[in-house]
Amino acid sequence: MSERDAYIEKTKAKIDQWNAEIDKMEAKARQTSADGEIAYREVLQNLQGQRDALEQQLKEARQAGDAAWGDIKTELDAAWSNLSEAVKKARSRFE
Repeated sequence: MSERDAYIEKTKAKIDQWNAEIDKMEAKARQTSADGEIAYREVLQNLQGQRDALEQQLKEARQAGDAAWGDIKTELDAAWSNLSEAVKKARSRFE
């Protein structure tokens, strides 16, 4: 397996973990008051948007040639970091 394939698989696995966390937050949102649910929904929409963007970048990475891999990896690293931080903030905010 190439470095790129390993990186893509690792990122996909992490997205799957984040999806599970987002699902837990959605379930918790349904159990809160109306005001609390609105706050949850705003955060969750942001997380889902960032996740969708990262998934799109992964799709592009799979299709990109070797020459573009360096640039794409840099973009993926930034998107990964942003989503990771957003999930941590959401987790701490709603626990």
